[in-house]
Amino acid sequence: MLDIKFIQANQEQIALAIKNKNCPVDLSKLLKLYEQRNQILQSIESLNQQKKTNAANFDGQGKPSDKAIEVGKKIKTDLDKLQKEFSDLDTQYQRLLLVVPNIYSEDTPIGQDETGNVELERGGEPKTFDFPVKSHIELGEKLNLLDLDRGVKTAGFRGYYLKNELALLHWGLLTLAIQRLVKAGFQPMITPTLVREMALIGSGHFPAGKDEIYQTRDNEESEIKYLAGTSEPALMGYRADEILTLKELPLKYCGISPCYRREVGSYGKDTKGIYRVHEFFKVEQVIICPADMKMAMKYFAEMQTIVTDLLRDLELPYRIVKICTGDMGAAKYKMHDIETWMPSRNAYSETHSLSFLTDYQTRRLNIRYKDKKGTSIHPYSLNNTVIASPRILIAILENYQQADGSISVPKILQEFVGKRVIK
Repeated sequence: MLDIKFIQANQEQIALAIKNKNCPVDLSKLLKLYEQRNQILQSIESLNQQKKTNAANFDGQGKPSDKAIEVGKKIKTDLDKLQKEFSDLDTQYQRLLLVVPNIYSEDTPIGQDETGNVELERGGEPKTFDFPVKSHIELGEKLNLLDLDRGVKTAGFRGYYLKNELALLHWGLLTLAIQRLVKAGFQPMITPTLVREMALIGSGHFPAGKDEIYQTRDNEESEIKYLAGTSEPALMGYRADEILTLKELPLKYCGISPCYRREVGSYGKDTKGIYRVHEFFKVEQVIICPADMKMAMKYFAEMQTIVTDLLRDLELPYRIVKICTGDMGAAKYKMHDIETWMPSRNAYSETHSLSFLTDYQTRRLNIRYKDKKGTSIHPYSLNNTVIASPRILIAILENYQQADGSISVPKILQEFVGKRVIK
């Protein structure tokens, strides 16, 4: 969420963000509602002052005069009416304010969708095979590592079972990612998967992404809870409504959790295999730092390096992509995706996502810190996928396949699997 005064002072920049991020927001209506809201607030304050003044009009017996009673009744009627008007206007205003997009960095490409994304760099080269390449589905089923049919039988569409060495690879990857983040100074947390609406609004996933989230409730009277698609909302909500000390910044959190996504916007896409599934595991990193652009960009680069180092050690070819305005989402100021080479797709495909959101999330979550002068400031936040499984397993199975149908295990994962080759 942006500060309304910032919006007022930067209307052209905000209008450009609305256009280039494809966000259907009526900026003029928002600003009009804000002015109307302020006018009613002033009227309410004026009536409250009149109410105090009128209460002082007593007769000689220490009781309110007849005139004071009459005036008091009118003031109360007028106040009730104005407060109702204010409540209605404020609801509309707050809803609109929540969907105003963040501005984007100067180096963000302008584009309507993923076709406008720009490749920044590559790491490693895709392997050339001298035999017909098998997909992760063929490899997984033949080696008794993956069962999609029984996954669908048990869990429905996009269900799956990871078995045997593939299950060990999965846990090995998550463990490796956690170990590296702890070494880099991140605090590991097993986060709640079932979260309140507050966490998803605060992290910017609501209202725009509400269709992608599963929801549940005990009964019609109980509060609705949501199955989060990442540990980011839980990590950001951890310090909601708190005033941090400058000394404890930056906060560096590592979230480990199962994740759930409905994938309603992807019907017909990637319906086979484990690329796009409804539930998966993820290790997420979040940083909350002082509102300093230079410092935040330093952390942005560090978070990216943690992932690229991991992919290099896994010996997986990857590329870094700068995400354009139409593909980055409303909350993002700057965003990079890291895509890993998947032979059966003959393409680099997204496996990691890195975002810098300025104070967009912390303002919504009412997270503040005091600077050296004692001024209350909203800090900046960043987040990044360190590993998401099972999607990354596609790259490992396919890039490490051998001519005889076996799969060699990446060196850094052999200790977790207990063998060098899966036959």
